[in-house]
Amino acid sequence: MFDSLILRTVAKIMLPILLLLSLFMVVRGHNLPGGGFVGGLLVAVGLILQIVAFGPERTRKILPVSYISVAAFGVIFGAVWGLLGLFAGQPYMAAFWIPQPIPGIGKVGTPVLFDIGVYFTVVGVITQIALTLAEEPLLFPTQKRPAAEGEPVAPKA
Repeated sequence: MFDSLILRTVAKIMLPILLLLSLFMVVRGHNLPGGGFVGGLLVAVGLILQIVAFGPERTRKILPVSYISVAAFGVIFGAVWGLLGLFAGQPYMAAFWIPQPIPGIGKVGTPVLFDIGVYFTVVGVITQIALTLAEEPLLFPTQKRPAAEGEPVAPKA
C-alpha cells in the first residue's frame, strides 16, 4: 500500500470506469476482440489498483465475496451452457443463437454465456492471487516494524 493522494484519487476514479469497460468487453467479445477473459482481467486490474492504493482490507470490503467461490461459480456456469448441445444431440459446446440480433450488442447465444463464466473465473482467480500476495506479511508488510533478529532486511532506497 502506498500513501499517495494521487494514486488513491486515480484508483477511486478508475474502478467504475474499468468495471464498465469490462462489461462492454464481455458483451461484444463474441463478435469482436474482447470476451470473458479480457473483461475479467479488467475487473481484476481495477481491484488490484485498489489493493495497491488502499490495501487488501479495504479491497475486500469493496466486493465482500469469496473469490474462490466466484471462480468456482464461473467454471460451473460456463460448463453448464455447453451441456445444451448434448441435450440437443449435438457435440458439447455446440452454439445456439437467438435468431434476431440485439441492437448495439449483436447476436446473443450460448458462447456469450460461456464468456460470462470465463469472466467470473478470471475475476475470482486473479483477484484471489493478488489478495493472497498482498496479505502475505513477508512480501508486503503493511505496518512498519523493526526487523527481527536473523530476518532479512531490504536495503533502503
